[in-house]
Amino acid sequence: MRKDITIVAEPRSSRGKNEARRLRVSGQAPAVLYGAGGDAVAVAVSPKEVNKILHSNTGHNTIFNLSVTGGETVPVMVVDWQNDPVKDNLLHVDLKRIDLTLRLRVKVPVHTSGEAKGVKLQGGLLELITREVEIECLPDDIPEQFVLDARELSIGEALRASAVPMTGSMKLLSNPEAVIAHVVSLKAEEAPAADAAAPAAAEPEVAKVKGKKEEEAPADDKKKKK
Repeated sequence: MRKDITIVAEPRSSRGKNEARRLRVSGQAPAVLYGAGGDAVAVAVSPKEVNKILHSNTGHNTIFNLSVTGGETVPVMVVDWQNDPVKDNLLHVDLKRIDLTLRLRVKVPVHTSGEAKGVKLQGGLLELITREVEIECLPDDIPEQFVLDARELSIGEALRASAVPMTGSMKLLSNPEAVIAHVVSLKAEEAPAADAAAPAAAEPEVAKVKGKKEEEAPADDKKKKK
């Protein structure tokens, strides 16, 4: 989804680990801008501004403007990023120029709404199986998310990827038969647990029988000795 957001980037004249450390100490993160037939450009960006985009509702599917000081201003997307495993600081960002006239492949989150009949009336459980689908569309048509109505689902029924509405330039790339969510019966899950408990109840009786034989054995031995 395209947003009216502009992030300023400063061109970098040098690369390497030392330069990257210097940038991070100064409060910036190293990044690379590439794609759409243009040259790869090393830049520095604000990690706070990039994190705001990554943690927004549209996340890495957000298309925003990158303004390189003394250079170009182009629409871009975050296609890759690296965080510090301990401090979770943004260490590096890959930014791709976006041609707004060309179709993109993106993964979009899928959610369900409403309480399923199989849950409300039949005591079942709604399970979410697939949380995103892959589509192809023009950049301006990238949706924030898809929401499917689960209210009519009964036990044993499912919502599949084919139910995700495709509008505008959208084309579904995920398997249309992929299950997004389904309603399962809880009774079927409880039955094996009850069966599994049966052998455990019988064990003490077997143990008692064995115990008697072991206790009586010494008495038989005494009679033989007499």
